[in-house]
Amino acid sequence: MTTYTNFSSILKESVNKYPHKRAIVYPASRDKKGRVLYSQITFSQLEKASDQLAFGLEKTGIIRGTRTILMVQPGMEFFIILFAMFKVGAVPVVVDPGMGLDRMLHCLHQGKARAFIGIEKAHLLRKFKPRFFKSVKHWVTVGKKWFWDGSTLDELMIPTDDPFPSTQTTWNETAAIAFTSGSTGPAKGVVYTHGNFSAQIKQIQEHFQFGPDEIDLPTFPLWAFFFCAVGITVVIPEMDPTKPALVDPKKIIEAIENQGVTQMFASPALLFRVGKYGKEHNIKLPSLRRVISAGAPVSPANIEQFSCMLHKDAQIHTPYGATEAVPILSIASNEILEETKTLSEKGYGMCVGRPMCDTQVEIIKISDDPITQFHNSLKANENEVGEIITKATLVTEQYFNNREADLLAKIPDSDGTVWHRMGDLGWKDSKGRIWFCGRKSQRVITKDGTLFTIPVEAIFNNHEKVYRSALTGVGPKKMETPVLFVEPHTKINDKKTFIRELLDLGKSNELTKQIDHIFIEENFPVDIRHNAKIFREKLAVKAKKKLKL
Repeated sequence: MTTYTNFSSILKESVNKYPHKRAIVYPASRDKKGRVLYSQITFSQLEKASDQLAFGLEKTGIIRGTRTILMVQPGMEFFIILFAMFKVGAVPVVVDPGMGLDRMLHCLHQGKARAFIGIEKAHLLRKFKPRFFKSVKHWVTVGKKWFWDGSTLDELMIPTDDPFPSTQTTWNETAAIAFTSGSTGPAKGVVYTHGNFSAQIKQIQEHFQFGPDEIDLPTFPLWAFFFCAVGITVVIPEMDPTKPALVDPKKIIEAIENQGVTQMFASPALLFRVGKYGKEHNIKLPSLRRVISAGAPVSPANIEQFSCMLHKDAQIHTPYGATEAVPILSIASNEILEETKTLSEKGYGMCVGRPMCDTQVEIIKISDDPITQFHNSLKANENEVGEIITKATLVTEQYFNNREADLLAKIPDSDGTVWHRMGDLGWKDSKGRIWFCGRKSQRVITKDGTLFTIPVEAIFNNHEKVYRSALTGVGPKKMETPVLFVEPHTKINDKKTFIRELLDLGKSNELTKQIDHIFIEENFPVDIRHNAKIFREKLAVKAKKKLKL
């Protein structure tokens, strides 16, 4: 039997519950004294605006199944456009601009979109790089149309009070295509269905137990969209979402205090920057009930630092997942600081928590080959590090036009469902918690055994002068030479003594005694989206040159 669902129906439920509640609050300007002035839109206004745009999109030819490149900055228009697209059944194609121009253009071309909705700068890009947009037939400008064709967003807003009859999309119908960041390999288009989105919303709500008075400060647009859909007021922060590590802490704290923010999302880099400032200035944020930090491993030290600003009952949650499956695991700061922190510092890995709701998570033996059928013999032994796989309704089942990626990342089960291979390594403890040990592609296989990045790096991160470290390997496969790069908190004057201390620290631990090469790197290459995932592959190239291999 066909199951029908449309993600936009979740917004309608929120409108019925909270018609006059603020949906989106965004900084419009600042007065002469530098104080921020906010604009806002209610849930009923958001519903009406997205209905009006849905009529316009349909009229211009952006209809059910139309793959549509979306290049719009976080703000009021972003939410109106997305909900309008879901209502007509169009398919947003979303690419992270932080991946670099060439890779972004490749992804946009790969998406084979028929429509394009973007800000003025995005249209300049498509005019100067037309060969990547040959499939596009419908153009919409958010802002002023210059010397290009198409419509403006304002022109597509049909002035009517009539509700738009949302398309009756099916549970398995494509709702969006979101490209991975490509931080550890080629970027891939992840196919989200309306069922996936509905399951994500349900899982997030059940796990975090949001109250009716929640106010969210999302520093990552995807989370903003989810929270707005379920009736949470979203306050758009003053920041460049592609550069969280360079955020102005004062502006984040100002927004929390001005709006009485109860929860916020923060990448580990943003969490560190704001937490460091808050601790140095003895700032307290009593309105915050929860902080959600994800996108890369969140160190216990980072959590401990930010916690200094919070009420004793507030929690920092570190959900785990990937573009293809998020969120699937979670753990809160009280358990981390009281129990798992000490073990992480000893090299056990980073505890990322227990499966959320009805999500299934297993650890299988490490393999770089495709797996054509799931069976119990694949499972790793107890306490053995293996590959993390997951299965749940929210887990996406395929990539867009990428059969090779499907073969490497998806495992069919006998009941017709699909397991997703996270590409991450970890192990399961006796309490059912998963301990993250690093990316599978970044493990270092030496003649004496395999080294996993997170446990090894944790040993060196215990040094008071180390901000973070990164393990990489050079040389023939399965005969690699392990190399460690270290990013210090501040400039090191006596580098020889510092490196000697690190080498001695490594030799004192069974996990790290193989490491004979340590280099100082003042600024690690990291991903743009979260400014936290370390590009160890780039460091490996440097290591090869330094060792002259």
